[in-house]
Amino acid sequence: MTAQKLEHTMKTHSTALKSTLPNRKLALGLSVSLALGVSTDVMATAEKEELLKLRNTTINLIDMLVEQGVLDKDKAASMVKRAEKKAAVEAKEEAGEDDSRHSGMAGGAAAGAVTGGSPSDSRVTLKNNGGGQPSKGPVRVTYVPDFVKDEIRADVRRQLKDEVVKEVKADAKDEKWGIPGALPSWVSKIKPFGDVRLRFEDQFFGSNNIPNSYYNWPLINKMGGLDNTPNPYINTTQNRERWRARARFGFESELVEGAKVNVRMSTSNMYSPITTNQTFTDMSSGWMVQLDRAYLQYDYLDDEGHDWFSLWGGRTPNPWFSTDNLFDQDLNFDGFSGTFRFPFSDLSDPELRGYNAPNTAGRLWFQQLNQGFTKPNEVYLTGGFFPLQETPFEASSKWMAAGQLGFDWLFYSNSRLKTGLSYYSFQNTQAQRNPAGSTINDWTAPQFFTQGNSLAEISNDLEPQNAPRLVGLASKFDVLDAIAQYDYTGFAPNHILLTGNYSNNLGFDQEQIYRTLGVDIEPQTTAYQIRLDVGRPDMLGFGDWNAWAAYKYMERDSTMDAWADSNFHLSGTNAKGYILGVNYGLANNIWANVRWLSSSVITGPTYDVDVLLADINARF
Repeated sequence: MTAQKLEHTMKTHSTALKSTLPNRKLALGLSVSLALGVSTDVMATAEKEELLKLRNTTINLIDMLVEQGVLDKDKAASMVKRAEKKAAVEAKEEAGEDDSRHSGMAGGAAAGAVTGGSPSDSRVTLKNNGGGQPSKGPVRVTYVPDFVKDEIRADVRRQLKDEVVKEVKADAKDEKWGIPGALPSWVSKIKPFGDVRLRFEDQFFGSNNIPNSYYNWPLINKMGGLDNTPNPYINTTQNRERWRARARFGFESELVEGAKVNVRMSTSNMYSPITTNQTFTDMSSGWMVQLDRAYLQYDYLDDEGHDWFSLWGGRTPNPWFSTDNLFDQDLNFDGFSGTFRFPFSDLSDPELRGYNAPNTAGRLWFQQLNQGFTKPNEVYLTGGFFPLQETPFEASSKWMAAGQLGFDWLFYSNSRLKTGLSYYSFQNTQAQRNPAGSTINDWTAPQFFTQGNSLAEISNDLEPQNAPRLVGLASKFDVLDAIAQYDYTGFAPNHILLTGNYSNNLGFDQEQIYRTLGVDIEPQTTAYQIRLDVGRPDMLGFGDWNAWAAYKYMERDSTMDAWADSNFHLSGTNAKGYILGVNYGLANNIWANVRWLSSSVITGPTYDVDVLLADINARF
């Protein structure tokens, strides 16, 4: 609170005190006193007492603000002196007005005393008037009973207290009392956010699955070869249940207009980029924590409030309008990207009010569907460059360049159509065979992958082992992806959302794979997903709900298995099946989620797996 505001407050409350006195209770007191008659000194004393209480309260408030460091001591002293000086001037002016007023009243009272009056009136004789001259006659003054004075005093105190408290609270809220004034202004712009999820997971494997039918190639690569891996197979027969949790906490802060910083920490079971779940194991060690987001964001807005483009750099959220066939919902991107927006309708159209691009803090908006960063009635273009694996001592590192073009169209007030055509080009990710006895191409082995993609041997040792020491991806990946979504809001606040997605890996070249890696692989390069959502797009309060059903088909080399959904078929590609799910709000920002994922392998030995996920989610 500034010195000028406090001075204004003191003046306001002094005026309020004066204006409070002539209320209905004072009128009652004066009416009674006219009948009883006694000295006005009692009234003057009561008013003076209230003014002293107000003065002391204000002085104590100023002292407290000085002690808390909110108000400078010198400024406070200067403010009090100015207030006292102004009060003295106003008191003199009011005293002159009162003298004139009392002279008229005294004359009237004397006249009244001469012309009449009840014998029961209480009278005192004033020996001298204000001018030092003897009074010309007796003056009748009023007597105010104690119970009337008590009522007046209580009423004044109540009204004054309510007004003071109200204004102090308003100033405290506006000026954020309790935060030292020495702190920089950006501190007040920090917006924390976070969420916690508890999960029960049950995995059911098909009765026709064949044991030891699929190698765990990521583990084999890590252990240094098949012969060095005690148990080189993935589990395809033993049902499994486990409890898991996820915790995320971060903050977003506006540095200057349009520029933000966003940082988020999360749990991590094994530093996997497609899951932040922590499996309950034992109490001998704490949970692993990672920094899964840290980026700068810039949004350019014109004078009309239209955000023409957004730029991101760092470890950023997924900027693409996409399904989990391509990118798991937990996946973040290292690199740089931007979305440019070109409106094709009047920006002031009332139908567009309330539509905003999804924020980067990550709201629900129908689980497993990433909406990108667009608003209705605009064409958008998103581009990005993302390093995938930096390779020391090598000229060529792995990276991805991508672009997406589409439009977002709101029509008939309750129908919204959104499309996207994307091209994702993955560079230097194909395996390269080593020369005999060399390890020069070991860097082409993927740093992270799961299951499904076709693999080829990289190692070429002089003394061949019984099995490969190191494998990598057999195919190149240049993925063309098309996605369309129709959103009907005619049953608001509920939505009906229909989404379709189709992908094709144009980088697969059967002849080139055979020529360079010596393996002959049939092309399986397409993937698609059809999904229907019904209900509210986000869980905000009790009773909010949505439900969905989806069918997925992902051939072996349609997309990179490293980034696909980690839950469907327990991650990867070469799988088909369906998903059923429902969300239900339990309280504000607390909701339950249940999903059933049923999948089977497309090519290869029988491998069926059903997964039950039951979650309790909470966020702030």
